[in-house]
Amino acid sequence: MFNPKKLALARMRRRMTGKALAEEAGITADTLSRVEKGHRPPDDSTVVRLAGALRYPIEFFFGDDPADIDADGVSFRSFSKMSAQEKYAATSAGQLGVQLATWAEHRFNLPDPDLPDLSYQNDPERAALEARQYWGIGERPIGNMIGFLESKGVRVLSLSEDTANVNAFSFWRDGKPYIFLNNFKTAESSIFDSAHELGHLLLHCKGDLRGDRLLEREADGFAGAFLMPANDVRARVDRPVTSDIIITVKKKWRVSAFALLHRLWRMKIVSTEHHYRSLCIDLSRRGYRSGEPVGVDREISTVWKQVFSSLWNEKITKDDVAKELNIPIDELEGLVANMTASGGRPLTRTLSVV
Repeated sequence: MFNPKKLALARMRRRMTGKALAEEAGITADTLSRVEKGHRPPDDSTVVRLAGALRYPIEFFFGDDPADIDADGVSFRSFSKMSAQEKYAATSAGQLGVQLATWAEHRFNLPDPDLPDLSYQNDPERAALEARQYWGIGERPIGNMIGFLESKGVRVLSLSEDTANVNAFSFWRDGKPYIFLNNFKTAESSIFDSAHELGHLLLHCKGDLRGDRLLEREADGFAGAFLMPANDVRARVDRPVTSDIIITVKKKWRVSAFALLHRLWRMKIVSTEHHYRSLCIDLSRRGYRSGEPVGVDREISTVWKQVFSSLWNEKITKDDVAKELNIPIDELEGLVANMTASGGRPLTRTLSVV
């Protein structure tokens, strides 16, 4: 039967109001409202019009409900800047992401979740140290944050939103941790966002995450300490700290110049406000406020690269996958945008992430 929840999901993904969709589909706003609320099943011609207006396959609108995500348990980075429309569109992307990840789990041997529960910890610095100790990774820099997260069972997907207001978000569902990243930002920003969301998954896995500023500060503190362990920073950063030193050494931890500067300020390696502000001004003058003129390579997903490489070896394309999932190809591409690369050796159906 026609599923009105899927109609609502598709409308939110396309960021259309009910009025706009009704006009595009050539039906009345009242008819659309009744259909979306489940008060009136649409006839075949109406379904065709709605599918065409939303650019979704007709088959999408039938069958089981989309994956349910507890909105109160979703952490949104830059929550305060988001409009309601942006939030709903991102949450709907999360529902499609769960559908894609579940599909992959049924066909491939993905890593099981292996994350410590640090919800008892109220010190982000200590939590980052405990997380590193739990995984036995010492204080060395992490070469590929996305690959590391995937090796611990985190389902990492892209968020192809054409807005800077939606940086990243994360949530737990059915015992599985999910992180969605806006990979159209700089590589360094996405790396920090991924560590920020890891902080939410570990520290705030049992609470309400609706835009609490304290929780965001804790996740930021965790990200800085997790990516740039204190002892490693002290050993690698020469004094006195200059912009040139920051630009050179930031590549060790694959972070932005300002992320490293903020870490040095929190650790009191940059100890005076005058020194800190002078470095901020100089880095901004060099273009590091709005980007990373000297940046690092973008990280690639290990899991999704292997999944699509393995499927390609069997002559299965992304178009085939989209058809099996009954979603538009642009939605599938958006969920793995900038996270896969062509080439590589053939892979088996049993994925092993190292």
